[in-house]
Amino acid sequence: MTDPAHSVRLGVFLLGARFPGMDDGDALRTAYEAALAAERAGFDDVWLAEHHFMSYGTCPSAVTMAGHILGATERVRVGTAVSVLSSWHPVALAEQTALLDQLSGGRFTLGVGRGGPWIDLEVFGTGLDRYEHGFPEALDLLLGALTDGRAAGTGERFRFREVAVVPRARSRPRPPVVVACTSAGTLELAADRGLPMLLGLDVDDARRAAFTRHYAARAGRPGAAPPGHVAAAVGHVADSTAGAVAELRAALPRWLGPGLAGYRPVDDRPRRPRDPVDYAEHLCRIHPVGAADLCVRRLVDTFAATGVRQVMLMVEGCGERERVLENVARLGAEVLPRVRAHFG
Repeated sequence: MTDPAHSVRLGVFLLGARFPGMDDGDALRTAYEAALAAERAGFDDVWLAEHHFMSYGTCPSAVTMAGHILGATERVRVGTAVSVLSSWHPVALAEQTALLDQLSGGRFTLGVGRGGPWIDLEVFGTGLDRYEHGFPEALDLLLGALTDGRAAGTGERFRFREVAVVPRARSRPRPPVVVACTSAGTLELAADRGLPMLLGLDVDDARRAAFTRHYAARAGRPGAAPPGHVAAAVGHVADSTAGAVAELRAALPRWLGPGLAGYRPVDDRPRRPRDPVDYAEHLCRIHPVGAADLCVRRLVDTFAATGVRQVMLMVEGCGERERVLENVARLGAEVLPRVRAHFG
């Protein structure tokens, strides 16, 4: 969903990233302060990641963090990117969504995803089957509870008598829901349900464009206006492109190395972690990391080339609180107005 005043939307994407030398409180406070800074800087949205049992992200409940930020802001929309549906009961997540929708006056967006085959499934008792086969059933139960204000478990994995969802969501027909898509199967599920896609940090513009074309074809609407897809990107601005890239080359691997190692499979399937240095180089190469002119150009190119109309910028890449807040302010002052002006 785009604001009628803006043909594109720009938000920040916060993980509560814990860099070496930070404790959990440092990471969470930096993310919280960055969210408030984003509203002051003119961003449209704040998006919050959810991770369990790892330093890659210190927020285990994106809906809880969203409630905290919604209570401290007045204008920005706040969304989850994403709440891991394989680890949640879908009706419990619908209740939380309806509660935030009511209390925020309709400023909450729920992003959901399958997650991965990680140890979360063991700890929370939801199991590998929910991850591998249960996402469509859980998604449909969630959507029904939000839309109808009632829920009944009649499927293979959820069986319970009909209940009323209280409170009922304020927004009609339901609060906005987006789906993280990393595979053709999830993309087609989102298209079949008419739900926008959320595309991750590792996806470049060529793959984003391929995803949006596939989605449009699956939905039977080639060439139609895009339905609010969202793309994640690293956003980091400095006086020079060389300076911005140097900052992230030095900082990102220090976070990515221990962070990505925290993904522990629930079973004995082999896993080859990403190389943190190579991944940092990839992110700097494909995203708005550089001087303001380069950041503007890359964002304009993304919007023009992909059919995506919302981008959320991961702004914590340097790992230092003051620099994160400066980055948010500079993106708001030097980049956002120029991108919006380009699209009228």
